[in-house]
Amino acid sequence: MPGDDTGRTDRLERLRAAIEAVQSGGGEPLVDELAEERLAPLTAKANRLIEQRDRSVAELRRRLTDSLDEGDDPALVDAVIDRCLRAGMLDDARFAHEWVRQRAANQRRSVAVLRRELREKGVAAPVIEEALEQISEGDQDRVLGELVTKKAGTVKTVPADRRDYDRALRRIVGVAARRGFPQGRSLTAARQALDARIAELGGAR
Repeated sequence: MPGDDTGRTDRLERLRAAIEAVQSGGGEPLVDELAEERLAPLTAKANRLIEQRDRSVAELRRRLTDSLDEGDDPALVDAVIDRCLRAGMLDDARFAHEWVRQRAANQRRSVAVLRRELREKGVAAPVIEEALEQISEGDQDRVLGELVTKKAGTVKTVPADRRDYDRALRRIVGVAARRGFPQGRSLTAARQALDARIAELGGAR
């Protein structure tokens, strides 16, 4: 996708800038000479992780901290994070915006799920809410409609009775619920989709 290519190019540019900053020392030393040997692999790991995709500050900090050996100074992680921030490689607002845009479009996630995912990534609440503003109620209705319509399409025969109907309805509602859509909203959309599918099959409600 063009947007993904642009994002990758931007990340590579930020990586090159960060590498130059590390190699030049960036003016004031962030760590003493004895720490530089351990700092180098941490910096390399940060570069690899960010090259794969944008990361939140908390996410990158967690990954780097997990890679420390026993006895390593946690300040090494702080130094790498600081360098990444100054080089523009880390930006929680940018990260959250892209996370919402891509997950909503490609994974068809609900706002509730996206909010939870960003919280788990350690993004601050105000930043999350700002990123979620790009999704409208209409967008959510469209995604929900697509989900339940696709699932309703798997119904091959008209339900024989109320029990069969309710069983099919629960399966359709379950698809929406697993994507984080509210139960009441999911039930309404699922019922409409199932009734439309029954009509297609030549039945009636």
